This record gives sequence, C-alpha cells and structure tokens, in this order.
Amino acid sequence: MIIAVTYEQGNIFQHFGHTEQFKLYDVQNGEIVSTRIVGTNGSGHGALAGFLKALNTDILICGGIGGGAQTALAEIGISLYAGNSGSADEAVTKLLSGELEENNTATCDHHGHDHQDGHTCGHSCGSH
Repeated sequence: MIIAVTYEQGNIFQHFGHTEQFKLYDVQNGEIVSTRIVGTNGSGHGALAGFLKALNTDILICGGIGGGAQTALAEIGISLYAGNSGSADEAVTKLLSGELEENNTATCDHHGHDHQDGHTCGHSCGSH
C-alpha cells in the first residue's frame, strides 16, 4: 500500500492543489518499509490526481482540498483523509493505528492566503 501526504518541511501542506511535494510511505503488513519525497514538477490541481495514480497511491492524507480534486481522487480509487495538519509522519502513524478518520468532505484551510493569478478554490467554502 502506498500512502501519500501533501508535504512541506516535515508537515502536512495545507492546500492540495498547490503542493510542490508529496511524501510517500510504502506500507507492508501494517508497517512502513520505506519513504521518499517526490516533487510534483509543477503539476497542480486536476493534474495531481493523475500524478498520484501514476505513483500507485492508495491513500492521500492532506489539509485543504476542493470538491473537484475530491471527485477526481474518488474516480481513480484513492481514499482521502482530508482536513489534517501537523507532522506528516505522525498522521501516517495515526492512520496505521486506526486513529485517523477518513474524511472526504471538502475543506478549505487556505483562507487569508493571497490567491494570485485569479485563483479560486473551485468549491463553495465562502467567498475569496
């Protein structure tokens, strides 16, 4: 099983569509056997679902994520644990021990950030 976490400096990055890195955890028999950090090479928003699929991802742990991305992930069979923050490693440990709840509800944790180039979330989480 491959678990991907939106990643920045050891923590869960809070805006799925803007993540520049994922930390991947290869899990066998409930134990982490290896990890690696991969760059998205400029992929963003809709392209990230395909990027994760190409990496054989089974589960995504992230912070905020819009409805379009949620739909794309569901269509390719990636389970979603959204609305998380803090240490990426701790989140995976909680997932493996059954303490992290699956959450595929739209979240928007990036309010207050400057949405440049006319960016909008793509889901109804309030006005920007």
